[in-house]
Amino acid sequence: MQIKKITAISLTLCLALVLGLGYAATTLASDAAKTDNPADWKFHSIVDVNFVMAQIKVPMPEDVMLIDARPKRAKYDKGHIPMAVSIPDSQFEKMINQLPADKNALLIFYCQGPT
Repeated sequence: MQIKKITAISLTLCLALVLGLGYAATTLASDAAKTDNPADWKFHSIVDVNFVMAQIKVPMPEDVMLIDARPKRAKYDKGHIPMAVSIPDSQFEKMINQLPADKNALLIFYCQGPT
């Protein structure tokens, strides 16, 4: 019972973090096809907590990945949204193999926001 309560509170706080301080970038194949400028791929849209909550299901769909871009030891290990994968922004190039093979998968990134 206590673990469920802690998990619920942690999830709520993390989602509030996404809404209040963080940002989430999504890459959709249809949007990528429409862009004229190759630099536009970086941030297709910043989404709100309702969008994220609609995508997060148990078990996580194969075509959706929630990525915690915060430092693993300093932030992720101390608390993260359940089912989020740790790919710190400073390690992204080294950990790119953890991304889904499906290039049309929805990638939702979150971090602690500007520091």
